[in-house]
Amino acid sequence: MQTILLIEDNTDIRENTAEILDLAGYKVLTAENGKLGVELALQQKPDLVICDIMMPVLDGFGVLHMLQRNDDLQDVPFIFLTAKTERTDFRKGMEMGADDYITKPFSGTELLHAIEGRLKKALLKKQEFASNPEGLNKLMQAATGKESLQLLSEGRNTDKFKKKQVIYMEGNHPAHLFYIQKGKIKTFKRNEDGKELVVELYNAGDFLGYIALLEGTVYKETAEAMEECEIAVIPREDFEELLHNNHEVAVQFIRLLARNITGKEQQLLGLAYNSLRKKVAEALMHLHKKYSGHKEGPFAIDISRDNLAAIAGTATESLIRTLGDFREEKLIDIKDGAIIILNEKKLGALLY
Repeated sequence: MQTILLIEDNTDIRENTAEILDLAGYKVLTAENGKLGVELALQQKPDLVICDIMMPVLDGFGVLHMLQRNDDLQDVPFIFLTAKTERTDFRKGMEMGADDYITKPFSGTELLHAIEGRLKKALLKKQEFASNPEGLNKLMQAATGKESLQLLSEGRNTDKFKKKQVIYMEGNHPAHLFYIQKGKIKTFKRNEDGKELVVELYNAGDFLGYIALLEGTVYKETAEAMEECEIAVIPREDFEELLHNNHEVAVQFIRLLARNITGKEQQLLGLAYNSLRKKVAEALMHLHKKYSGHKEGPFAIDISRDNLAAIAGTATESLIRTLGDFREEKLIDIKDGAIIILNEKKLGALLY
């Protein structure tokens, strides 16, 4: 149960508002002036504060100032409750860090909508999201209460791609966001000698090409189908509209991109310093994590040795020799070209 601190000197308003909040399922703490309200906030650490501006002892601006100075309370959503509507009051409160205003008289619906919106945004700020397509999907669901990006994909034109067909090329300007409805896709880069390095793997339900859209730059890698794929094409304008309408989403995307850079740095360090066995084991475990669906038992994937070598960052010949060693050690098996992971724990232990 979430806790709301209500600071209001008018007894009738305080009691009526507290009753509305209680009926809505919140735990309600009340204070009749700003000084008592600050003391109660320090003791109870509420999830949200509703505070009148004009009060004896300590006014609403003073309460906000005191809470902003406390590390444990500075991120708690703060809503002013006031009968004053002068623009100077609104501006001063927002500059100090208030999240919203509710002007008296107000309805119960107006009050509850404001509270729900601020609590939802506060929860979003606290959450961590992985720097991958799954993290992107979870972010949008948390921000909007529904899988907004998936809804964007509905009713779109669906393009079909054959195995090894290119979805987009490195250096091209992005015009669309792609939603994978069926199939597996890899993104990769090539050096001057033509050697390929796989940057990321994507599966059905993932979104593709969003980093270039967010950065406003060209694609830094090439995307290619690893098998027959069906992809919904979403105009960049629709995607950008969704971002621009939600500040918290934009902030989280910045964090996603920052963690994405950190992950790529770790990947480069692994390619530079890991042993051959560790590189191949890490590639296999990455495939297992991406495509197994967290199912128990042996996991099999049909992937070309060239693709697997590109993921591991090693030569195809070296990869084949290492797979042979893993097969003799009964970590994997190979049937009809498919690689079967027999012992996930032992294979994963090679990473440490």
